[in-house]
Amino acid sequence: MIKRKKFSFSTTQIIILSFLVVILLGSLLLSLPVSSADGKAVPYLDALFTATTSTCVTGLVTLTTASAWSTFGHIVILLLIQAGGLGIITVMTGFMLMLQKKMGIGDRLLIQDAFNLNTMSGLTRFVKRILLGTFLVEGIGALLYMIVFVPEFGARGIWISVFNSISAFCNAGIDIIGDNSLCNYATNPIVNFTTIFLIVLGGLGYIVWWDVLRVLKSRGKQNRRVFRFLTLHSKIAIVATLCLIFGGGLFIFIFEYNNPHTIGDMNLWGKIQVSLFQSVTTRTAGFASVPQEYLSNPTVFICLVLMVIGGSPVGTAGGVKTVTIVVLLQSAFATIRNKAEATIFGRTLSADSIRKAIGVVTVFMAIMLTSTVLLSAVCDASALDVAYETVSATATVGLSRNLTASLNSIGKIIIIITMYLGRIGPISLAIALGSKKRNQNIISEPTEDISIG
Repeated sequence: MIKRKKFSFSTTQIIILSFLVVILLGSLLLSLPVSSADGKAVPYLDALFTATTSTCVTGLVTLTTASAWSTFGHIVILLLIQAGGLGIITVMTGFMLMLQKKMGIGDRLLIQDAFNLNTMSGLTRFVKRILLGTFLVEGIGALLYMIVFVPEFGARGIWISVFNSISAFCNAGIDIIGDNSLCNYATNPIVNFTTIFLIVLGGLGYIVWWDVLRVLKSRGKQNRRVFRFLTLHSKIAIVATLCLIFGGGLFIFIFEYNNPHTIGDMNLWGKIQVSLFQSVTTRTAGFASVPQEYLSNPTVFICLVLMVIGGSPVGTAGGVKTVTIVVLLQSAFATIRNKAEATIFGRTLSADSIRKAIGVVTVFMAIMLTSTVLLSAVCDASALDVAYETVSATATVGLSRNLTASLNSIGKIIIIITMYLGRIGPISLAIALGSKKRNQNIISEPTEDISIG
């Protein structure tokens, strides 16, 4: 008797399919009449678009979230945002832990691959800390938002605060306040800095959280030089994040200083707030405190760069990630200086890390460029507006120059696919490249030099 080969999904395929299944379930729920504010079912394509942008924590919307959906619809959207931000595998593992079910080797491999970790030890504790840390930070954010939203909206302000906090931490950029995002609170320091606090913590990544807490606990009382005891990953993520926030904010401040449509008419403190907020939100959060279509061209290009870079690995942000960009830059600098190895903070970057970084950036750029060409072919808009839309979708940012709502059906489908690939494409490639070599005895092909540059 011939034995049939048993078919099984790889961990990477399971992660990719889990996002797709959640998106489809969410779209079915959002297509129900009960999800609509007027009790009439919205077109399925809009329901699918909303489910995708929520699960992929992007924030681009074809329908105004505040007015188009009922309370039930808002709850579905929020659950999709939370699941997408934490990761479907993390949520599933959380339910397993609640039911006190033991995790098998397959479950542990899923978690390891979902977070691109190098070890399977302590995974249960890792997931518990992620869940507890997330809910704690989101709770603090909600309480801070309530200082502003409860006096303004009454009891509804509590729900708005919770929704906004989860959306900000998950870098989704979706709100239920109105149709102009956070523009009405452009110079409100509580709303501004609460949102910045949530976006940055979500985008830094859980690995950095635990590393900083570890060092503070073990070294904080004995040595104030905490930074030197952090891992290389944490050092790169923290330094890159600070440079991007303040560097991007400075450029935006300069380019928008006299722009009457954005910050030109604000006082100095208002200009600083909006500039920092724009610098932070473009790195995959998607909230807007000024209309994006009125930004000057130099600012738009700065924002495109920030979108592409995004947040840090093992967090809620998208983009190619800060650590990836730093690895590539250090590798390039080493080549320019004719150095055999790329180093940073007194450590040598492994060849495997450099290969992963090249792979992730290549896939990201391929998705982004393909989407830009396709959307420009079916959309009557300027090249800059199209590029802003597709980069925002690929990097799961959610900012738009007022283009999303005017997309035709083909344009919506292109952005849906782009958001999905942007959420799982670079991650999946990194996971695939991170898998162990199955055969160490493969005979290599002959090596031959070629001309570069």
